[in-house]
Amino acid sequence: MLLREIRYAVRSLSRAKGFAIVAILCLGLGIGINTAIFSVIGVIGVLLASTGVYGVLAYSVSQRTQEIGVRVTLGAGRNHVLKLIVGQGLALTTTGVVIGLVLAAFGTPLTRSLLYNVSPFDPFSFIAVSLLLVVVALVASYVPARRAMKVDPVVALRQE
Repeated sequence: MLLREIRYAVRSLSRAKGFAIVAILCLGLGIGINTAIFSVIGVIGVLLASTGVYGVLAYSVSQRTQEIGVRVTLGAGRNHVLKLIVGQGLALTTTGVVIGLVLAAFGTPLTRSLLYNVSPFDPFSFIAVSLLLVVVALVASYVPARRAMKVDPVVALRQE
């Protein structure tokens, strides 16, 4: 009897993938359904934010290929140009993180009743997400800038 019910539950979960993730979180971690749903939504939110930050910064740096070529042609050191591009990307990201932290500080009291074993101003959560976004921004600035610096300056200057 129990085996038949387990098979039925597994078949039901295999049809509804989103529900399966929430059910596994609830059963495996022993947490409530609200906590599991908000955890899944939080992870998806962090992934979307990371993807957005990477996309915007990588596109911004790739648009500066001609500028990088001009700087290298005029004698700027490659390391200097790389520091400039990455520094500007991190400055932009730091501004966004600070604004996000302020908005989150004002928004978290609204979710106080939905949080499970976490205070609304959990420093670990705030710091972890902030550091993740800064690391993503660092990679998003560094990789395209490094790629643009490998381009021959004459080729970069001819692009328009």
